[in-house]
Amino acid sequence: MNVRELIERYNAAWNAQDLDAIHELHHTDIVFDNHTADERAEGAAAVREHIAQIFRNNPKLRFTTRSLYVGDDFAVCEWTASSGSKEWDGVDVFPLRDGKIARKDVYSSAHRPREL
Repeated sequence: MNVRELIERYNAAWNAQDLDAIHELHHTDIVFDNHTADERAEGAAAVREHIAQIFRNNPKLRFTTRSLYVGDDFAVCEWTASSGSKEWDGVDVFPLRDGKIARKDVYSSAHRPREL
C-alpha cells in the first residue's frame, strides 16, 4: 500500500470509528499529539485508548478530507470535522516509519467551532 492509500484507509477507519483498523495502521511507537487541545499519548495502547475516548465523547464525529499531500515517508491532510451541530477545520501531519503511521500531529480550530 502506498502512502496515499494508507492515509485514505486511515481516514476511512476514523469515520467508521473502527479502533481495530486504526490500530493496525499505527507503528508500535506511535505518538498522538493534539497541539490544539494540548493532549499527547505515546505508544500503541495509550493512543488506542485516547482515540477510544475521543469516539466516546463524539459518537457523531466525521471528517471530510479537503486535501492530501504525500511524500515518501510522510503525509499532510487538511480536513473539516463535524460532530453534531459543530464543524471545524484542521491539519494532520503524519510522519511514517516502516510503512505505518509513527506520529499524528493535529492542529485544528476545534476551540472555535462553527455552528451548523
